[in-house]
Amino acid sequence: MFYRGKYVDGGDGREMGPKRQRILNQPQSFYGASGSSSFMYNAAPPYAYVGPPPPFPVVRLRGLPFDCTEADVTEFFNGLEIVDVLFVHKNGRFSGEAFVVLGYPLQVDFAIQKNRQNMGRRYIEVFRSKRQEYYKAIASEVSDARGGSPRRSTRARSYDDGNDSAEHTGVLRLRGLPFSAGKDDIVEFFKDFMLSEDSIHITLNMDGRPTGEAFVEFPSAEDSKAAMVKDRMTLGSRYIELFPSSHEELDEAVSRGR
Repeated sequence: MFYRGKYVDGGDGREMGPKRQRILNQPQSFYGASGSSSFMYNAAPPYAYVGPPPPFPVVRLRGLPFDCTEADVTEFFNGLEIVDVLFVHKNGRFSGEAFVVLGYPLQVDFAIQKNRQNMGRRYIEVFRSKRQEYYKAIASEVSDARGGSPRRSTRARSYDDGNDSAEHTGVLRLRGLPFSAGKDDIVEFFKDFMLSEDSIHITLNMDGRPTGEAFVEFPSAEDSKAAMVKDRMTLGSRYIELFPSSHEELDEAVSRGR
């Protein structure tokens, strides 16, 4: 199935994830469940969709565990291409809901088949959604983040408690990265520090997909400690959590994704 042009609700399929502005100006390929390229959006598309244009490929999840991570959502939708996961917060707390943008419209039908299947001990409800609902949720998340209300899951709080007293080795672990974030995005996030792309390590799962985490090697322990000022600042629409780490933890995480 091929489609070139706008979705029926006004989106053009390239406005997904944290690199939304950049993706608008560049060709972007999305992949099917098998991992092979299903189609590519180009400036001069050779294909046309027969019939009405498809809807924007987004679903809404409800009933998620309150310590749910992007990796958990990816595992729940195993076999589908996840472009973006947006967790929804209310009054600074995770609501148990999320929006998931998929690689292309046909995958929405497969995602809906996961309705009322379990994630751990919780059964998850999966609904069709719309581009407008997804972007409204993004606007709300960004507004809350700018308002200075930090949002932390139980898992994040338990780890954060030792951050102030943790020893700095020059390595930081990043959590909460959008799946489409690249090394250049992380360099821009830490633009006040002298970093090269070689010092950034985005971790992958066993399927070779991003986990939402990365490790950054700073020139010195003093630099990594100073960089903690960026903790819970936003990259795109997502706020990023930072943790002091070590070269040993970095090596272990990178080796797991090989």
